[in-house]
Amino acid sequence: MRIDLLTLFPGMCETVMAESIVGRARRKGAVQVCCHQIRDYALDKHQRVDDSPFGGGMGMLMLAEPIALCMDDLIEHLGYKPHTVYLSPQGKTLTQRRVQELSSLDGLVLLCGHYEGIDGRVLDAYVDEEISVGDYVVTGGELPALTLADAVCRMIPGVLADDECFQLESHFNSLLEHPQYTRPSVWRGREVPQVLLSGDHGNVSRWRREQSLLVTAHKRPELLASAELTEDDRKFLRLNGFSLPLSGQ
Repeated sequence: MRIDLLTLFPGMCETVMAESIVGRARRKGAVQVCCHQIRDYALDKHQRVDDSPFGGGMGMLMLAEPIALCMDDLIEHLGYKPHTVYLSPQGKTLTQRRVQELSSLDGLVLLCGHYEGIDGRVLDAYVDEEISVGDYVVTGGELPALTLADAVCRMIPGVLADDECFQLESHFNSLLEHPQYTRPSVWRGREVPQVLLSGDHGNVSRWRREQSLLVTAHKRPELLASAELTEDDRKFLRLNGFSLPLSGQ
């Protein structure tokens, strides 16, 4: 998969995308990430990319033409137009399910706004969807874009050591992850649950599932509505004081 970030701060994006799991995945060719400087497509010698909005108002807007020229150049290079996402507080909130769907694409363009946003005509002409990473506002689209890019990269085959690495993580199946522990087995008087030291993989697996259900029910109960729960799961939750609808309701 190829991910292209269109931004005024490619150095910032490249620094993050060169580190850790994503950085290693890029170096071994599991994923391709390219950062493009929108300012390179500015029309004047000062490389201006913003102007005041028509009708007045606070702040500045990013100009349409530099972004359009950057997009056109990328489309010509690739030979097709990739699915394009504008990171915006007006977009639908990012979910793990949407991350999975985006990871199946051949290419993905992440457009990072700045200042007070982007000329709306660019959004109409090029953007396929808007995505928000939460109901708050940050200075620019770079941090949300990097969050989305990292989440998508983790779902691509060859990026993680094993698919189970992400299948057991929070939100993959609408459940939060179970608690985890490492050495020492006793830390400041607190012991690791004995089942994890038993060597019985069946009991460990069952304990992890039950703990995942309890963590989700306590912290994010609304997620249970979309989780794939077995009758044993439902019985376990009811026995622990959580009311759930029967299967098919």
